Amino acid sequence: MPASDATDQPELPWNRRRLRSTNERLLLDRLRAAGAASRAQLARETGLSKPTVSSALASLEAAGLVHEVGTHAPERGRTAVLYAPDPGAGYALGIDVGRSWLRVAVADLDGTVVARSDVRNTARSSGAMAELVVTTAQRVVAGSGVDPDEVVHAVVGTPGVYDERQRRVRYAMHLPGWGRAGLFDRMRTELGVPLEVHNDANLAALGEYTYGVGAGSRLFAYILIGTGLGMGVVSEGRLFTGAHGLAGEIGFLPWPGQRKPERLEDAVSGVAVVEAARRFGMNGQLTAKAVFDAARQGNTAAVQAVRLEGERIAHTVAAAAAVLDPDLVVLGGGLGHSVDLLLRPVRENLRALTPLRPKVVPSRLGEDAVLLGAVATALGTARDVVFERRSAAS
Repeated sequence: MPASDATDQPELPWNRRRLRSTNERLLLDRLRAAGAASRAQLARETGLSKPTVSSALASLEAAGLVHEVGTHAPERGRTAVLYAPDPGAGYALGIDVGRSWLRVAVADLDGTVVARSDVRNTARSSGAMAELVVTTAQRVVAGSGVDPDEVVHAVVGTPGVYDERQRRVRYAMHLPGWGRAGLFDRMRTELGVPLEVHNDANLAALGEYTYGVGAGSRLFAYILIGTGLGMGVVSEGRLFTGAHGLAGEIGFLPWPGQRKPERLEDAVSGVAVVEAARRFGMNGQLTAKAVFDAARQGNTAAVQAVRLEGERIAHTVAAAAAVLDPDLVVLGGGLGHSVDLLLRPVRENLRALTPLRPKVVPSRLGEDAVLLGAVATALGTARDVVFERRSAAS
């Protein structure tokens, strides 16, 4: 067929459907990004004609994707109906698997958490941990009042790196057996929900970007300090994960140990704080929290341990600054509740270590960063799935 004849052909039904779907998605994304709006406002902002906007909104409303949320009465003209996305059109599941705690949340499409549960991770095997994840998630969904079929996507945050090809987690040293093949396939089957697996520090960085202090940053690094050490990097709102998903695994950096070379993770973690406090003379059943609490009370050994940890964190920040040039470094994880004690020694040592001095701040989300990052990531897919499913049904 000559090219000039193409314009003479009638528009195919498939093309009309695609155009209609594109317009509907454009309006839905606008409503989600900037809030409720009227037909006239949507027409002005998107460039679509008023009849096209009216038709698309009618289709979205019939599909249960948008609903009326009120009216706007201008000084002149008729009262306009306002539309917004229906948050109950679908739900997402976020899961944070840590050595000490398991956190699970269900959120609607607006990102509002409608139910959550934080339980102690008492599992003594990887199989028991997988079972705990499934039963806790099922209990949270059941308690939320949400139809399980409306939960369309789930994201799990875990230490280590998920190998998609081998379908297992690697480098999760603090969760023995967690790298066994088949565990996440089992969880997918038992939950009955499509499930993604991501590194916990990466999700914490996304959570902090979406809900916390990272919003608006061009490039920031989130340093997760807890049982282990990890870093998530967000550039222009997107995760940087490297060629093999290993970017940010700063715990593997070499560190000069007392007797032999160690990894940086051996020096920057809750365990390292406790070991340092013992070396400085603290006794008894110690935890990182107990050491920081004692430092607040002026205990000399605890104060020395905290200062040493601040110095080591400064080395971590200096390395990140030299490689990444971030405009912001966020400190979080299990030690996040004690950042008030760490910030001063971190900043002082950073000045002595390097002329590169990014802004260093505590996490706003604290220990919820991984969970909220999992929710935000799950929502990205859930919104697409719900739109396609409901549009096709209508």
